[in-house]
Amino acid sequence: MTRGHDAGAGDSPAGVPAAKHRALLAAIVALIVAVSAAIYAGVAADDGAKGHTPLAGSRQPHNDAAPASTGTWVGAWSTSPAAAEPGTETTGMAGRSVRNVVHTGVGGTSARITLSNLYGQSPLTITHASIALSDGTGTAAAAAHSMRRLTFGGSPRVVIPAGGHATSDATRITVPHGADVLVTTYSPTRSGPVTYHPHARQTSYVAVGDRTQDTTAAAYTRQTPYWRYLTALDLLSHEAAGTAVAIGDSITDGFGSTMNANHRWTDFLAARLRDAAEDGRDAPRYSVVNQGISGNRILTSGRGRPADNQSGLIRFERDVLGRTNAKVVIICLGVNDILHSPELADRDSILDGLRTLVDQAHARGLKVVGATVTPFGGTRGYTDARETMRQEVNAEIRAGRVFDAVVDFDKALRDPYDPRRLRSDYDCGDNLHPSDKGYARMAEAIDLDALKGAAPARL
Repeated sequence: MTRGHDAGAGDSPAGVPAAKHRALLAAIVALIVAVSAAIYAGVAADDGAKGHTPLAGSRQPHNDAAPASTGTWVGAWSTSPAAAEPGTETTGMAGRSVRNVVHTGVGGTSARITLSNLYGQSPLTITHASIALSDGTGTAAAAAHSMRRLTFGGSPRVVIPAGGHATSDATRITVPHGADVLVTTYSPTRSGPVTYHPHARQTSYVAVGDRTQDTTAAAYTRQTPYWRYLTALDLLSHEAAGTAVAIGDSITDGFGSTMNANHRWTDFLAARLRDAAEDGRDAPRYSVVNQGISGNRILTSGRGRPADNQSGLIRFERDVLGRTNAKVVIICLGVNDILHSPELADRDSILDGLRTLVDQAHARGLKVVGATVTPFGGTRGYTDARETMRQEVNAEIRAGRVFDAVVDFDKALRDPYDPRRLRSDYDCGDNLHPSDKGYARMAEAIDLDALKGAAPARL
C-alpha cells in the first residue's frame, strides 16, 4: 500500500514544471504562516515535555500537580479553532461557566488541556478551570470524586493574549478510554469574540456564574452544540505510543452523524486500533484526534483577521504538526476546493497544495496517508466539469504521486451502479456527507498497517 511521494508528477499549468510550481507555493505558504505567527502569537503544543503559556507578568512556580506515574503523552481528543462565534463580539462568555463535553479514544492517568483565544481581540482571563468525568451520557453532572481543579503555571488563573493559547499543568485523574470528560472554564471579564468550533456533534453546557467546581447539573440549564475555547485534551497513557492526526473538512468533522454518538470516522478508527491492540495484533498503538472543520479547503480561507475557517495550508502547522506526539497524519481534503471555490478550482493547484502539506509533514518526520475525494453527485454544486476534476485528482492520488499511502474513501463509499454518487445506505441524505454506516465504512477502509512507519528518508 505504500507509495512513493510525488513520483513522476507532471507539469503544472502554463508550462511551469511541477516542482518549481510547488516550491513557489510552499514559499508563499511559509511566508503567510510566518507573518500570521508574528501577528497572532501563541505557544505551539509540544511533544509532552513542556510548552505551558506563562501567566502574563507573573512567575511560574513549581508544579506540584505534575504526575509521578509513567507513560506517554498523547492526544486523547482535540478540535480545531474554527471561527469567532457570532454574537460574542463584545462580552464573550463573561460571567458564565462553559462546560465542554469531549470523548476520549484512549485512557490515561494524568491530563492536561489547551485553551485557545485565537479569534479573541483582547486578552481572555480564565480565573477557574476544572476537569471531571461525566456521570453519564447527556448530562453536565460529574462522576463522584472525579472533579479536579486545573492550574496554569501553578495558578488557577491564566490570561491568554489575543491570538494565543495556553496549556494547563498536568493533573492526576484516571480517565478510561471511551469516557466523556467535562472540561469547565469560567471568565469573569469581557474578552471579545469567543474562539469556537461550531459543528461539535456533541452537546455541551453553560451556566451563569462560577460553577466550575459543581458536580451536579442543576446550574447548567443551557445546552449548546459548540465547543468553546477548548482545543485539546492530552493524557499520560499506557494505551498509546503516539497520535494519529486526521485533518479534513465536514466529512472528517462528522457532519450528518448522530449527535452525541461519537460516530465520526475518526471515532470508528480509534475503536479499530484499540480492538487490534487488545487482540494482540501487530497494529500501531495510536490514539486518533480529529482536526476537521466543516467547509474547510486546502487553498483558501474564510474572511476575517485571523480568517475564519483557515485553509489547510495555513492551519497545518498548528492543527497537525503541533499535536502532541503526532506520528502520522491522514489528510481528507479537496471536495470543497472543487465544489465551492469562487471559480472552478485548478486541478494542479489542489494537487500542489496537497503535496505542500506532505512536504511539511515529512520535514517533521510524519508519515502521510491521503484520502481520495468522495462522490458528490446530486449536490447543488455538482457539474460534469467538477466531476471530471474529482476523477483527475483521485487518479493522481491513486497513482501514488501525492501521499506515502492511500485510503480510497471514494471506492469505499460510492454507488457501484453510479460512481458519481454515494451509495444510498452510506448517504446521510444530502448526497455529500456519509451516514453513521458510511463513516464506519470509511474507518474500515483504512489499512492499519499503512499507519505504521515514519516519513520516507530524504535522498
